[in-house]
Amino acid sequence: MPNIPVVETILNVNDQLAEKNRAIFDRAGLLALNVMASPGGGKTSVIARIIDTLRDEARIGVMDGDIVALDLEGFAAQGIPVSLINTGGNCHLDANMVHSALPTMDLDALDLLIIENVGNLICPAAFKLGSHLNVVIASVPEGSDKPYKYPAMFRGADVLLLNKMDLAAYMDFDVDYFRYGVEVLNPGVAFFPISCRTGEGLDAWHAWLRARLAEKIQARA
Repeated sequence: MPNIPVVETILNVNDQLAEKNRAIFDRAGLLALNVMASPGGGKTSVIARIIDTLRDEARIGVMDGDIVALDLEGFAAQGIPVSLINTGGNCHLDANMVHSALPTMDLDALDLLIIENVGNLICPAAFKLGSHLNVVIASVPEGSDKPYKYPAMFRGADVLLLNKMDLAAYMDFDVDYFRYGVEVLNPGVAFFPISCRTGEGLDAWHAWLRARLAEKIQARA
């Protein structure tokens, strides 16, 4: 028997709860990011760089979908509010997981909430969390064919970061082919080639994020 109706019901319920999460974020007046990438793509490094740049300008909190809090320990040591969303080994976060974790954070004390999703380019694309922006990270070592293999992820991106550009000279990565695949799926998406290791491109990416954050804070005032 086809299971499509069951899947549609699950996604519809998830979307309804995601709307509730969004309403909670909006009432708190914060900007929420859903950060997605494959394992090793650089999610934690991207978040660390955001914190380094914006922590004196904005109150930042981090939620991490994982089974251990290893990635959060460094942020917590810097005084950043953190919360582990224990996925139990699941391949993605969903709206219910995020909703259940919200009471662990003082949302009214935050300007920016960063949700680090599970390392996966398939499942996270299907489950809305209620975030304002989907931040998708690709990386040079993964290859330039990722938009063609995982179209749903790239189609749903609000901003796309191409990380590890410092390795481009040593890898067989076709930037034009990558960009064409992205543009077919998501024309005009905000795109930033970056390197978290060298800092390449981070100024432009952080300026873009700073502008989105300022819009949210201004709307709250």
